[in-house]
Amino acid sequence: MGRVSLSQLKVMSAVEACRTEALGGHVAACTKCDHHHIAYNSCKNRHCPKCQGPAARDWMEARAEDLLPVEYFHVVFTMPAQIAYWNKRAVYGLLFKASAETVMTIAAAPTRMGAKVGMTSVLHTWGSALTHHPHIHMILPGGGLSPDGSKWVACKPGFFLHVRVLARLFRRLFLDGLMALHQAGELAFFGDLAGLAEPCAFAKRLAPFRKSEWVVYAKPPFGGPEAVLAYLSRYTHRVAISNHRLISANAETVAFRWKNYSIKSGDRQKVMLLATPEFIRRFLIHVPPNGFHRIRHYGLLASGVRKTSLAKIPCAALCPASRTSENAGPRAEDRSSHATGAMPM
Repeated sequence: MGRVSLSQLKVMSAVEACRTEALGGHVAACTKCDHHHIAYNSCKNRHCPKCQGPAARDWMEARAEDLLPVEYFHVVFTMPAQIAYWNKRAVYGLLFKASAETVMTIAAAPTRMGAKVGMTSVLHTWGSALTHHPHIHMILPGGGLSPDGSKWVACKPGFFLHVRVLARLFRRLFLDGLMALHQAGELAFFGDLAGLAEPCAFAKRLAPFRKSEWVVYAKPPFGGPEAVLAYLSRYTHRVAISNHRLISANAETVAFRWKNYSIKSGDRQKVMLLATPEFIRRFLIHVPPNGFHRIRHYGLLASGVRKTSLAKIPCAALCPASRTSENAGPRAEDRSSHATGAMPM
């Protein structure tokens, strides 16, 4: 990181002052024993590990009425981390757009589901070791409305869409979108990367990514709408590291727990010791641009059409669209594709 932005400085200041006398507070006193307890105010910054609980609960209460009595799925879209270090606003926005367009395009195909679907997408930019790892967590109902909006089309039981098909369309849409951003002059390059401002150099830099396999990971479906609520509450307002993972901290070093996903079996829980400046650097790279929304809704759940779309679904969902025998279950390659790729954390 070449410099600390104003947004990052504000986050540092807020986290440092949170629930200290710097923000003021109030005193509770017992009238019988004269015991006094001081409660300091919280900073309410969206990047503060101590302030996300109430915000998550309020958000989940507002979303509860949008849940449907159908299967829900969790799909994770991961992009190569080295693409999005500078230009975060443009690249993260493209990550949202390309992943949502991928799902809606394939779900609408007559050979797949033939339905208009909706999703809630949440951006995470970190791995367990606080490294830069941008990915989208997408929560989707298992089906959608037919093209004419008259009936609910359910997906195959226990299976949403083929992850290899999703991954290849996502790769194309994202890289094509990145080229479009470059041509529009919306990407800036500095230092050793300044040469990428030239179209040919930028296209050459992206060429290897067009041939590599991109990871789209699909988890098994949730147990029901209540499980979706519980799961979402752990993801929507999460920050790069929570307080319970911290073991020790002083002016020289910070120790914290992390999970090594490269270990296929045995204990993945490890302890990492970082120099304090490096720990701060890793934490701050996950502060998104000022005003950037990390939770977005698309398709049937997009803010402008959510109420209208959901009003059509409850009765229709009780009478799913009939399926022919050839679409009764997932193909063999579809079933195996659910395990494709590593869990991107």
